[in-house]
Amino acid sequence: MADAEEPQFNTLAERIAALNKQKNFNSVEPAARKRPPPPPPPARPATIETAPTLNAATHQTNPALPPRPNRSNPPPLPRRDTQTSVGSNGDAAQQRAAPPPLPSRTPSSPSPAQLPRRTSTQSSLLTARRNSASSEVSQLSNLSSLSNGHSISSATSHGSNGGANPRMLAPAVCDPAKLPPLPPTRRELEARAQEAAAEDAADKKAWAKEYAVRQAAKSRERPKSASPAPPSRPGLPPRLPSRPSKSPNPPAESKAEAEEPKPAPRKLPPMAIRGFGSGQRPPIPNRPSATAEDDAPPPVPLASRPSAAQINAASARPVPRAKLLNDCWPCRDWSGPDGVAAQFPRETLPRGDPVGHLARGLCEQFPSYADKARAIFTWFHHNISYDTVAFFGNNVKRMSVEDTIFSGRAVCQGYAEAYKAIANRAGLDCVVVGGHGKGFGHRPLKKGESPPPPKPAGHAWNAVRIDGGDWKLLDACWGAGHLCGANNSYKKEFSPGQFTQSNEKFGLRHFPSDPSHQFRSDGRSVSWEEYFKGPVDGEPPTFYANGGQEGIAEDSVEPKERDIPVYSGQVVRFQFSKICEHWTPEKNGLGKPPLLLLSIHGVDGRKDDMVPLETNGFWHWVDVDARDLGAPGQSVEVTQVTSFDGKDARGLSAKEYLSEKGRVGMSYAYLMKWELV
Repeated sequence: MADAEEPQFNTLAERIAALNKQKNFNSVEPAARKRPPPPPPPARPATIETAPTLNAATHQTNPALPPRPNRSNPPPLPRRDTQTSVGSNGDAAQQRAAPPPLPSRTPSSPSPAQLPRRTSTQSSLLTARRNSASSEVSQLSNLSSLSNGHSISSATSHGSNGGANPRMLAPAVCDPAKLPPLPPTRRELEARAQEAAAEDAADKKAWAKEYAVRQAAKSRERPKSASPAPPSRPGLPPRLPSRPSKSPNPPAESKAEAEEPKPAPRKLPPMAIRGFGSGQRPPIPNRPSATAEDDAPPPVPLASRPSAAQINAASARPVPRAKLLNDCWPCRDWSGPDGVAAQFPRETLPRGDPVGHLARGLCEQFPSYADKARAIFTWFHHNISYDTVAFFGNNVKRMSVEDTIFSGRAVCQGYAEAYKAIANRAGLDCVVVGGHGKGFGHRPLKKGESPPPPKPAGHAWNAVRIDGGDWKLLDACWGAGHLCGANNSYKKEFSPGQFTQSNEKFGLRHFPSDPSHQFRSDGRSVSWEEYFKGPVDGEPPTFYANGGQEGIAEDSVEPKERDIPVYSGQVVRFQFSKICEHWTPEKNGLGKPPLLLLSIHGVDGRKDDMVPLETNGFWHWVDVDARDLGAPGQSVEVTQVTSFDGKDARGLSAKEYLSEKGRVGMSYAYLMKWELV
């Protein structure tokens, strides 16, 4: 019985419908035996054209079917060759299973198992039937062309994408001695670095030892005429009274107490030499240690670092006096800016632009910002007076900077605004700072009294940026002169301390409304209560402007409280120091040093006397029994002799004063005052 003819389809839709019908039929009869998968298609190019087959019924040529798209679910059915007429089932199977003829082989070469097939000839159906563990490389031959007797230059290896990657082979003749050396490993680099560090440390130690020996030899050979280093600040004078105590029944001193050593003299706390800036460098943070896993840079060479002997030798060198005086503002030579400030009287200024004229004339010739600021500060002393009429008449009006300059009168706000205008025009950073000032009319707190509610207002001053970028506080109003409370008048008297003192000392009498304008070197902000109360609990002694002109540090004055009890039975020490150890009256003051005296009134206030103060060049002091100071209600003053026998008393010694005391006329001026209670 002949096989039934396979149905022919003219369209793809008819073919799909037939396949769906066949699938439904197979699902109804699950017991039907599945056909075995066909063998792989012959290794022919994908573009081989097959001869058309004539249908016996129609005698027409059927077109070739288009390729079926791959489907993942369900798997595609085996492709049927509809263009070839088959007879029996056995003939068709034999025809499909017949492999293509193998190519001719070279007799001398070994016969491989199978030649690699091209990727383009692999059927998509075969790819769909592979399991998940298969790869494209497994379908290709792993044999190289060398096995077939090809030359070395044609040897290629196939990758997963079927491409050919050339293999770099070593040349036929290779001499290992001519190859470049390999770079050192990381372990070798670390070992070399450790060896270099050890060698540097050994060299440094040997050099330091040799340097110390040389320095010791030089110190032994140094002549005695060499100038010694400048002495440090003198300590406090010994706590001994200048006259014996007049107690009626002094207690008998035992032998054990007499043999006990006397206590060491008190030492004042260190005072900052630099007016604004601590001068100390912040500590250098430690570098984190690099681990072996980190790519740490090579170690820092230690040969350039100074040794301990070098540091000690540099520290022992005396600092030049010019450097010390330049850093110490109270002792600095301000003669240049002060001399220029006196050459621009306000009457000669142009009416068009007085601010610009002053900025150029006062500051243009000075490269230092500090000198520029000083010249402007001193100009106000020569040209602007305090407007006492407007102040005491409660008729203060705001004035422009030009009106302040040409009128020559202003209150504190006018001083500050005019200073800021000139400084900004000269290229200086300057601001006006408003707040409270312990000036005219201020009443210090009594002992145990609480400060009033905060009210930082009523005064104005300036902050200007100087060399190094630091902010410096100054008061041009108080520096030009001061008010006299006796007759409400103004005394034009230059007070350079309002420019040279540190910001910490400046803050003892100035409290800004903005705490950030305190500009302390320690970065701390002082509270209103701390400022108003002051450094002591109670009223401080009265300190006159003459004391500042003579270079006396107001914060060094003792006793620190104004009231001194008369019947305490103690010896009272009066002492004070200069503003710094570099300050000299000849270079920084008004001439030769004056003679300073303590005015007392004797027991019960019945005998006035003037006691000269002792001095070591930096400190002045005198010890007096409390009963010898006077009676309650009287005052004790430190004075200076201004005239002696009709002549200037500067340079007068204590011996000359005591020898001529009561014989010649003398005049005095107060520097500070206490009250006896």
